[in-house]
Amino acid sequence: MVGESVRPGRLIVFSAPSGAGKSSLKDALMSRFSNLKYSVSATTRLPRPGELDGIHYFFKTPEQFHDMIEHGELVEYNEVHGNFYGTPKEPIDRALAAGHSVILDLDVYGKVNFDRVYPDAVGILIKPPSLKVLEERLRTRSSDPEEAIALRLKNAAQELEFAESRGKYEYTVENDVFKATLQELTDILGREMGVEPDLRRA
Repeated sequence: MVGESVRPGRLIVFSAPSGAGKSSLKDALMSRFSNLKYSVSATTRLPRPGELDGIHYFFKTPEQFHDMIEHGELVEYNEVHGNFYGTPKEPIDRALAAGHSVILDLDVYGKVNFDRVYPDAVGILIKPPSLKVLEERLRTRSSDPEEAIALRLKNAAQELEFAESRGKYEYTVENDVFKATLQELTDILGREMGVEPDLRRA
């Protein structure tokens, strides 16, 4: 209809410790909601085999990343293991203006900074059933050395404690059985975005 305003999109922020299944859930949700766009992060780390610039990350040199900070182009950023990661603002605003909803993958610390710019973002914290289960998943999915697994578990415990004490999460979802968790998240996103999922696409 001519003159009809575009329905504003929603910002959906996922946070979860490493190994909680966040990426698999996000990919499945993307296939169920055609109006949902993924916010691609910028990073100074080098691409891994198969990763494409603009699809998996915006790969930047340290100098380029610094310029983005200086020009206020990042909503939030952080240094992780010697590399910088950040969330570009312009693609988010462009998607929202077009009526799309945007899903982001942020750690619990980045979410705090993100909320200062977008206080209406919907936060979803995805938790493993327990740290013991998380440990089993980490050992099953990778060949990381013992020290790396121990560090991930330590970080997970700290992140969950931080999220529950200082984070702003409208929903907390326990990822025990993938199919049930996906359905719970589908229901949440459907309500928040005001659209019906296309279950034939997942």
